[in-house]
Amino acid sequence: MAISINPGYRAAAIGVASAALLVGAFSVGASRSSASSGGGSPAAQAAMLTAAPSSSARITVTGVGTVTGTPNQLMLSMGVQINGASVSSALAQANAAVRAVTAALQQRGVAAADVQTSGMSIYPNYQGNSQVPAGYGVSESLTATLNNLSAAGSQIEAAVNAGGNAVTVDNVSLNLTDSGALLAGARASAVKDAQAKAAQFARALGEPLGSVISVTPDDESTPIAFGANASAAKAGPVPISPGTQQVTVSITVVYAA
Repeated sequence: MAISINPGYRAAAIGVASAALLVGAFSVGASRSSASSGGGSPAAQAAMLTAAPSSSARITVTGVGTVTGTPNQLMLSMGVQINGASVSSALAQANAAVRAVTAALQQRGVAAADVQTSGMSIYPNYQGNSQVPAGYGVSESLTATLNNLSAAGSQIEAAVNAGGNAVTVDNVSLNLTDSGALLAGARASAVKDAQAKAAQFARALGEPLGSVISVTPDDESTPIAFGANASAAKAGPVPISPGTQQVTVSITVVYAA
């Protein structure tokens, strides 16, 4: 008896046979791969997992260094205030007083470039409820930079005496301008601080401290911090106490671990 096969069933049978051959080939290949790599044991897989994170471990710390220096500059804010019967007379007297103050500072060694006009105002003066000015006031101010603290006291005294009763002193501040060497010391201190902290973390983790990956400066500042126990450096009749100021540097350091 002749047997006939429907073309549709023939195609399906061929497809099933091909799929079975592909699955068999994949199984054989996987088996050979597993044999060549130690059989894919859990120990081998665990080693690969722990190796990756250890190669990228990092220790990040912040180091701070602070050094102390003595201010070397004094900023003097002063002026004159005159009252007169008229604007012109008050202004003339104020101008004369400012010239006298400026000349006294320069005669005591303050450079002309270190004396600067900082303000001026003219205003009417009233008495009681009167709406008519009884006179006028003139105020002129200047800022002087005194770079020699040993002479600053005598310079201030000379300026005040030259202006007489018209003189006003608004503010005195001390600055630390020569901070280059202090910054270098603060940076070195910040690096040592960061290294000590990183070494402590590494020891606690039981790992050796690796090399430095990056260093990022965070802050460099010179805040005013006058020392309470600083010795007074008296210069002339006006005593000047420079005290101390701190220079602080903060850095972020990343180490390999």
